[in-house]
Amino acid sequence: IADASVIADQNRWRDLMREHASLEPIIEAVEVLRHAVEEKNEAQELAYESDAEIRELARMQLEEAEETIAAQEDKIQRLLLPKDPNDDKNVMLEIRAGVGGEEAALFAGDLLRMYTRYAERTGWKSEILTLQDTGIGGVKEAVLQINGRGAYSRLKFESGIHRVQRVPATESGGRIHTSAATVAVLPEAEDVQIEIRQSDLRIDTYRSGGAGGQHVNKTESAIRITHIPTGIVVACQNERSQIQNRETAMRMLKSRLYDYYASQQNDAYTQNRKTQVGSGDRSERIRTYNFPQSRVTDHRINVTMYQLELFMDGEIQQMLDQLMVADEAARLAQSLE
Repeated sequence: IADASVIADQNRWRDLMREHASLEPIIEAVEVLRHAVEEKNEAQELAYESDAEIRELARMQLEEAEETIAAQEDKIQRLLLPKDPNDDKNVMLEIRAGVGGEEAALFAGDLLRMYTRYAERTGWKSEILTLQDTGIGGVKEAVLQINGRGAYSRLKFESGIHRVQRVPATESGGRIHTSAATVAVLPEAEDVQIEIRQSDLRIDTYRSGGAGGQHVNKTESAIRITHIPTGIVVACQNERSQIQNRETAMRMLKSRLYDYYASQQNDAYTQNRKTQVGSGDRSERIRTYNFPQSRVTDHRINVTMYQLELFMDGEIQQMLDQLMVADEAARLAQSLE
């Protein structure tokens, strides 16, 4: 077992490396700004030369320097915006079927595949921690862990109600049905952040359900953990052994508790969860996926994109970029008030 002081030093070193990485873009921008200011001063001095050609070169240099200065000042201002401390963390992404019956479950399965494919395209590692399927391709509930640098910073805006409009395969009349699924994106909690007392836990075992052969029917390997003080419940049945399921369930519980306590500090837990998960009703949505028209619309930024098939195959970066730009613009405007 590693010495506590060694672990503390390793954590400190990791934190310093992260801080250094976050400061590098600011330092580079300041250097570019400093050089542009020097160019501007030099151009202003040359603007009074008697030689007309030198004055013209000075004018062009002055314009270029002023453009660079304006761009770098804006860049530095954005870089100095307060950063979400969770941005660099891995995520626990929860998906649940909402209103719409089996069609909602099928859509939840589509979302699970979309985020899994996005992780693959980005070079991140993804793992399904828990999955409750319907047996015919639908998903009642799933928890997907995604490990990658900046995962939370990119995916945190996916929290909310996702609405789908399409004609189900079983619909003979060609009518468009509307259903929904909920997504919640939680930063993965590090061991040092959450302290859980065993006396606060109720741990139940039960037989796994669904596919898996005889193993799942003969042993009580599935785990359900209830955190008594908060009432938060997590369950895992995907691993073959009870020990593995317990370890996975504890990771999920830590992330849920981290989100809970972090939100409590802001006295906004209830509203935060409502914002992330909502009730699953069709009217509460952040995004609509319209299959007949092959378009996806994000209602928060009023952006519509087409080629829905590619979007559902994980090509969602363009939408994520626009969400991040909109958030940055909103925070910048707030800082200038």
